[in-house]
Amino acid sequence: MLNRKNSLLLSVGLLSTAALLAAQPARTIDPTFLHRDVNTAADKASDLTTATAHYRPLFGLGDAQPRLLKGILRYGRLTVDPGGSSEIVAYPEEEQIYFVLSGKGQLLYGDQKVPLRTNDFMYLPVNVRHGIANSSAGPIEVMVMGFHIPGDMEIKPTPDLMMANTDDVAIQPTHGPGSKFKLLIGDKGSSRDKLAAAHIITSLYTIEFDPGIDNFPHHHEQEEEIYYILRGSGEIATGAGPDAAGNRYPVKAGDAYFFRVNATVGYYRSKEAENPMILAVRSRYPFERILGSWSPIAVTPEPKRKP
Repeated sequence: MLNRKNSLLLSVGLLSTAALLAAQPARTIDPTFLHRDVNTAADKASDLTTATAHYRPLFGLGDAQPRLLKGILRYGRLTVDPGGSSEIVAYPEEEQIYFVLSGKGQLLYGDQKVPLRTNDFMYLPVNVRHGIANSSAGPIEVMVMGFHIPGDMEIKPTPDLMMANTDDVAIQPTHGPGSKFKLLIGDKGSSRDKLAAAHIITSLYTIEFDPGIDNFPHHHEQEEEIYYILRGSGEIATGAGPDAAGNRYPVKAGDAYFFRVNATVGYYRSKEAENPMILAVRSRYPFERILGSWSPIAVTPEPKRKP
């Protein structure tokens, strides 16, 4: 049995240990995925915004957890009011994709003014000035996606604007009948995508599911990925396990999910009449110069930029 003195010392020791543990910073673990809802996300000022152009960041720049993304720099919705326009921007180390979610407007691309409509998509290379104008009676909503180009990666200028519409892209049963894939933008070596244009982006595509068809869990060992629910509802399966067993999250139109490299990703549709559709994008992660070309590796520090 402890005497009074030893009991007092033990109590003081326990209190000191507790105080020491409480003073230490809490250990944080990066999540496997991030979820955002474009319907509830807040507008924030960015280099694109004006009094008539509003940006709603979902991932990357402007979001609360930007450092979790490595190759993806920004992902969010730009809305331009009727009669309005965004700022004109150009980036020396960022390639971008714009995807028109709804509405009509004009793409300002260099000295060109190109008409835009719903489901148009375009590749925006480094160092080309671009923005959105809107002379229509309603707003135009555009998903803005930006991807980091390492500073010493040699990029040849794209001679002409590369742009198309999903209506002009053939369906491919990439994951078997019932999973309707449209392969929109791939890298410059692609032979299957509508636009073979990108350097860091590996694939921009849409998926539509027939009744009774799901996108079973899978993973990508060398790519980051984002799913945006264009239409319909269902469940996202994601996690760090081999099949994300039990890790299902209900989703609806406007939900967006970012998946880290090697995260398990799957989609289970609901039994509703309307076929769900997903806009998805994958990009290389991270970067290291190997044998004269850029290749993905498992672990790396932040990509280096020019001084």
